[in-house]
Amino acid sequence: MKKLTLFIIIGFLSFTASKAQVKKPNIILIMVDDMGYADIGCYGGEIPTPNIDQLAKNGIRFSQFYNTARCCPTRASLLTGLFPHQTGIGHMTNPPNAPDRYSDWNSEGYQGYLNRNCLTLAEGLKEAGYHTYMTGKWHLGYHEESRWPLQRGFEKFYGSIPGACSYFWPNGNRPVSFMNEHLPPPDSTTYYTTDAFTDYAIQFIDEQQDDSPFFLYLAYNAPHWPLHAKKEDIKKFIGKYMHGWDEVRKKRLEKQIEMGLLDPETILSERDHRVRPWVEVSDSQKVLSDYRMAVYAAQIYSVDYNIGKLVEKLKAEDQYENTLILFLSDNGGCAEMYDEFGSKPQSYINKKNYSGAVSYGIGWANASNTPFYNYKVKIDEGGISTPLIAHWPEGIINQEGKINHQPGYLIDIAPTLYEIAGFNYPRTFHQGNEIPSLKGNSLLPIFKGKETHPHEFMYWEHQNNKAIRKGKWKASMDATASTWKLFNLEEDRIESKNLADQYPELVEELEQKWEDWAKSHKVLPKKN
Repeated sequence: MKKLTLFIIIGFLSFTASKAQVKKPNIILIMVDDMGYADIGCYGGEIPTPNIDQLAKNGIRFSQFYNTARCCPTRASLLTGLFPHQTGIGHMTNPPNAPDRYSDWNSEGYQGYLNRNCLTLAEGLKEAGYHTYMTGKWHLGYHEESRWPLQRGFEKFYGSIPGACSYFWPNGNRPVSFMNEHLPPPDSTTYYTTDAFTDYAIQFIDEQQDDSPFFLYLAYNAPHWPLHAKKEDIKKFIGKYMHGWDEVRKKRLEKQIEMGLLDPETILSERDHRVRPWVEVSDSQKVLSDYRMAVYAAQIYSVDYNIGKLVEKLKAEDQYENTLILFLSDNGGCAEMYDEFGSKPQSYINKKNYSGAVSYGIGWANASNTPFYNYKVKIDEGGISTPLIAHWPEGIINQEGKINHQPGYLIDIAPTLYEIAGFNYPRTFHQGNEIPSLKGNSLLPIFKGKETHPHEFMYWEHQNNKAIRKGKWKASMDATASTWKLFNLEEDRIESKNLADQYPELVEELEQKWEDWAKSHKVLPKKN
C-alpha cells in the first residue's frame, strides 16, 4: 500500500512538473513612438538606457527589422500581422476633429480605423487563453467606441485613444481614457504619461486573479512630440549635446560597428541638406538645440527606467523567466515641425508644469537615425529601420546577446506570438467575416538558434512612398519621383548609390512585383 501511495505521489509530481514546463509564457509587447534606430545604448546611442540594454544583453537584437514608417499604420500591422492597408489604415487614422474618412484617397485601405476583416493580437491571444491588457497610445480609430481597445479584444485599457497628447496634462479632445471612459485632466504637478502607462500596466498585472498567462501591449507615446520631460530628468542632459549632431552621428556609428550591429565598411549618409554643419551654428542656436535634444534624451531615459520598474515587478512575482518581452519603435526619428533650430520652440498645452518644444528638429532626427538616410514617413532606411529586442529567459536558448542580421518586419510578430501561444489563426472571425491569411514568418526558430526562411519579397507603401526588397536588393520610389531607384543593401545600407541604370531588368521585375502586391492588398496610392 505504501509503495502504491508513493507511486501515485511521484506520478502526480511528475504530471505537475510536466504541466509547469509547458506553461505558456506571458507576452509583453513594448512599442515606443518616433524613436530612431540609434537612440538607445544597445543600438549605438549615448542616452543611458541600462534596462533596455540589459534586455538586449540577455536576449537577441535584430539589425534589419522594419516598421512601416508611420505610427498608426505600424500599429495596425503590428497588432494584426497584416499589411496596414488590409486593416483600413494605409495612411492615417482620423484625428478627433476630422471627418471620418480620407475621401481624397477613396479606398477602403485608407478609411482611417481598423476594419472587421482583421484579427487583433488581443482577440487572437484571448482565444488562446490569455488575459489581454493595454496601456498607452491606441491611434487605431477614434470617433466611435466600437473602434477602441476594449472592442478589439483587450480586457483592460488605460491610455490615449488619439495619436498625441500632453505628457503632463492630457485634456480636451486629447485626453487619457480608462476602459471606455475619457478622464478629466490629471494633476499636472505629479502626472506624467510614461509613468502612468507603466503604473497601470503593473496594476493590471496585480489585479489578475488566476495564473493564466497575460498579453500586455505597452505603447508609450514617448519620445513623440510634444517634447515633454520632467525637470529632474532634463537636467541630466543639458550641456551634453553642445558638441552637436555631426559628432553624435560619428560616435554612434563607431559604436554600432564596434558592437557588430553594422558592417565595418558602413559610412554615414550625407547630412541632410537643410541642416547646417554644427560648426556653422551660432552659439545661441547651439544652446537652444542642446536643450531640445536634452528634453528628447530625457524622454527616452524615462522610458528606460519605467521598463526597469516593470521588469522588477515581473521578478518580484516570479514571472520574469517565462515572459517574452519584445521592444521596438513605430518609425524612424521624426523631422516634423521645425528645421534644425528655427524660432524659439513653442509650448504645448501645459502651463502648470514644464512644457518643452514641439520638436527637436531635423539635425537631431538625422542623428537619431544614424547612419541611415531620411526620416519618419519616408520608406528609406531612416524611416523604416527599428530596433527589435527579444528577451525570454526560458525560451531564448544559447542566443543571449546575439545580433540577428536576417531581414524581417512587422508582419512577422503575429505568427511568432500565435505559435508561442498555440493559437490556430482562423479563416473567419467577427461573426463570419473573412480574415486574410498571415504572410509573416515566425521568429521562434531564431529564438531557438535555428535557421528560418527569409522573405522572398518585402513590401512597403506610405503616403505614395513605395519600396520593395528582394534579398540584398531594395527598390524604392519617393512620392515626388517618377522613376524607381535601386540599392544593394549588403554594400550600401545608407542608400547612397543608385544602381537602377545598371540593372534595368531587376528594377522592372521589382516594380511589377510591387504593383501585383499593391493590387491584391488594397494599396491605392494617391494620384499626384
